[in-house]
Amino acid sequence: MPTSSFSVGSPSHTSVSNSDHLHQVRFVHCVSEAGRLLPSDSRWNSIELNFNFAPQSSLAYESIPSRYAKSVDYDLVITDMKHFRRFLCITFLIILLVFALLLLAAFLPRHHRHHSDRKNLTLAVNQALTFFDAQKSGYYPKTSPVKFRGNSGLEDGNWDDVHANLSGGFYDSGNNIKFSFPTAYTVTLLSWSVIEYYEKYEDIGELDHVKDIIRWGSDYLLQLFIPPNATSSGVLYSQVGGANSGTDDDISCWQRPEDMTYPRAVSYCDLSASDLAGEIVAGLSAASILFKNETDYRIRLIAAAESLFELSTKNPKVQGAYTAADECGGQARPFYNSTSFKDELVWGGTWLFFATGNTSYLDYATTNFGSAIQEERVAEKGLFYWNNKVLANAVLLTRLLYFRDPGYPFEETLALSSNMTDLLICSYLLDGYYKKTPGGLILLNPDYGSSLELAATASFLSKLKRDYLDVIGKAGGRCDNGAFSRQMLQSFSLSQINYILGDNPTKMSYMVGFGHQYPTQVHHRSASIPWDGQPHSCDAGQSWLHSASPNPNILLGALVSGPDQWDNFLDVRNKPWYTEPSISRNAGLVAALIALHDPPHHSAYLGIDQMGMFDKIRARD
Repeated sequence: MPTSSFSVGSPSHTSVSNSDHLHQVRFVHCVSEAGRLLPSDSRWNSIELNFNFAPQSSLAYESIPSRYAKSVDYDLVITDMKHFRRFLCITFLIILLVFALLLLAAFLPRHHRHHSDRKNLTLAVNQALTFFDAQKSGYYPKTSPVKFRGNSGLEDGNWDDVHANLSGGFYDSGNNIKFSFPTAYTVTLLSWSVIEYYEKYEDIGELDHVKDIIRWGSDYLLQLFIPPNATSSGVLYSQVGGANSGTDDDISCWQRPEDMTYPRAVSYCDLSASDLAGEIVAGLSAASILFKNETDYRIRLIAAAESLFELSTKNPKVQGAYTAADECGGQARPFYNSTSFKDELVWGGTWLFFATGNTSYLDYATTNFGSAIQEERVAEKGLFYWNNKVLANAVLLTRLLYFRDPGYPFEETLALSSNMTDLLICSYLLDGYYKKTPGGLILLNPDYGSSLELAATASFLSKLKRDYLDVIGKAGGRCDNGAFSRQMLQSFSLSQINYILGDNPTKMSYMVGFGHQYPTQVHHRSASIPWDGQPHSCDAGQSWLHSASPNPNILLGALVSGPDQWDNFLDVRNKPWYTEPSISRNAGLVAALIALHDPPHHSAYLGIDQMGMFDKIRARD
């Protein structure tokens, strides 16, 4: 910033009223007030200012006596003492009133905002969580806020030659299938959001709600892993339900889960299903951090996670993706086809390190992080969702670097993670990387067909990065083609959630039940068939699938697939690429919503728990 100064070198003579003398006044400097500092969260970390005034004096400014008279006679005359006293009384009363108002404002309880940019994020979080209540399988809780659901899938696991207890868990989307891979991802992501923003959930009264949902999922994850025994080398159950040849099934039959009578197929894998194993390890580990005060439950979660991680990493020659084997993931391939597995193993190792403090898991994660990056497909770079954990893992390792740097021998990988995070954050914020719809939705992978899901997780990671920078007092970051500030991260994150909640060309909230306009024909069996106490057959259900009427039940909080890349959306039940929800999609939405929610007024760092994730990690000496 340039400095400016003015000096008048010659004396100036001025006549002062009420004095018979002339005084010489020398104006030494006059500093321009046009310049001002930029906010701390601009693109620049600091601005150094150096005002070189001349001439310099060794005397303190206050030691120079004033050249001006200490008083001036203005010849004021009071003509009416009564009016003057009235004037003094009114002035005194006004001063007292202002002072009283200031005191009142200081001592009244502060009602902090629970929304951003006119959106009620408290309501949005509650509704987005309620969707998971509608997806629960098994013995249905009587206290659930969702009243069009009941007991279902009680015999899951007992079909053909399989005899396992696989009741519980979540139905994945609008069908009645339970996929283990996205369920584990959902548990991991929801747990992460609570670990980071515990205070926010507690402040808005949703902590017990979200913990109940996570426990419902983590209980199910414990059932999916059968350790080796005398008759088996270990089993992972990858799916319940699907397509049955020649009979009614979860694909061909449009039926509420409470009315299912057809056989429910079970898919299972050995421990070479590395991606599935890694994601289950991550889910169990993240949940154990959340339930750290429940000792017995935490021990169960960690014991299962450690056992599964050891078995799935001890022989790299037999590692692979679960959908590569027909009997393991063949049924899941059309829905959740996994394209890599190293990222899930690294992801699992990172979370297991946080859960236990055992540096051998961090050593595995940092040693194999480069391999996970190499295995990542070009079209997957910059994405965080059920199929790719590389970017999210880089954010976690960056968090470790910022708040609890373990030092040698992890410096290189942690620095790589930090640089990678900055680069990918820049790709969200700066032009020339990703296109956006005309309405402003970022298109991270237009071919994926669910841009809202990817936008939600990008919003979450961006807000996390913004909050991390705030904690360490850093204004922003740089990458090859530019720089970003905390405010840019905040604005991008908020823009994507506001788009989802109705700030888009259709003026439609893509979260069901939020706002004045939202999808009414959600592609969802339970929501589309009346809850009337009568069983509905598969054939009867078809009439509801193709009906033009709104769903009889509102699937509160469900995030649908959303619009196309030109912001077009069709609210039609039999077009799932527009109207189908899923648990993995809602997990990203919940994480982004709570990240953007205003923190409690007493929170030091935007409601983020800086050290809670590191309870088991010893500080470096």
